[in-house]
Amino acid sequence: MHDLALYRKYRPKTFKEVLGQDHIVKVLESSVETNKVSHAYLFVGTRGTGKTSVARIFASSIGVSVNDLYEIDAASNRGIDDIKELRDGVRVLPFDSKYKVYIIDEVHMLSKDAWGALLKTLEEPPKHVIFILATTELHKVPETIISRCQVFTFKKATNTVLKKMLLDVSKKEGFELDAGSAELLAILADGSFRDGLGELQKVLNFSKDKKVKIEDVEKITGAPKTILVNDFISAIAERDLEKGILAVKTASEANLDIKLYFKLIIQKFRMAIILRYAPKLKDEMMGDLSEADLEFLQSLVKEDKEGMLRSPALAILLDAYQNMDNAFIAELPLELALVKIINKE
Repeated sequence: MHDLALYRKYRPKTFKEVLGQDHIVKVLESSVETNKVSHAYLFVGTRGTGKTSVARIFASSIGVSVNDLYEIDAASNRGIDDIKELRDGVRVLPFDSKYKVYIIDEVHMLSKDAWGALLKTLEEPPKHVIFILATTELHKVPETIISRCQVFTFKKATNTVLKKMLLDVSKKEGFELDAGSAELLAILADGSFRDGLGELQKVLNFSKDKKVKIEDVEKITGAPKTILVNDFISAIAERDLEKGILAVKTASEANLDIKLYFKLIIQKFRMAIILRYAPKLKDEMMGDLSEADLEFLQSLVKEDKEGMLRSPALAILLDAYQNMDNAFIAELPLELALVKIINKE
């Protein structure tokens, strides 16, 4: 359907288009305006948060042409010979710009010898060269390199920012997402703009209707069905251990991502608590929930006479979620949390 991947099509071209990284954009814009440009930058952050895009925008903003912009993938060019070749190129003056900019992505992949060679260049860089190093794993970058760079940490995108982006892009592509679909896609993205647009592209490519519903998103992305999430939360409200265990078992047998399933439960449980304690926020929550989900939670909270849908239960769920990576049975933390909340130990 799309000639160009959405993440490339909607990649920001100017600082104004960069989302969720205002703390970085403001500093870089100021350095450009005051002509106080450093010779080396280190961009740190999880995948898909805009490190390479911001590097390109920064290069463009200081007047660097395509001819003087070099992008290197350290995962493929990690040896000392590659860095020596780069050092030779660095000595050559720019073609038609004031600066030459080298963007080295996944810089943590460089070999030990390559780090040593790069360090020598960073210690005495030519005035016409700027390095922008990007990494997802700061702990693998030597301190000697870090100390010679201006370090900027990119934040994971919030669900709010991701949802707005996904809704805007869908509209531009001629589709309409409901609130529940946008929320689910934002959760699937896990803070990554690129992953969010990748999931959206799958949905738009295979959607048979211009009005995308959450059922379509669940089917196309393989995300846990809403009913399984609702059944687990209902089980807590009703103190029905068997119902909750069955929901987890069904999710597991369907080969669903149990961690994602757990995350969706926590997300919706939080919404139930907000509806209980701050019902006046209902209208604002309509941007996060589908109409059906909102009705479900309102009904559940109303019928929860024993007060099961409260913060202590959410705290137990959050604690169990933190332990998921250490569980050799993926469903076990969720099942134990259920037992603890219902107090049937």
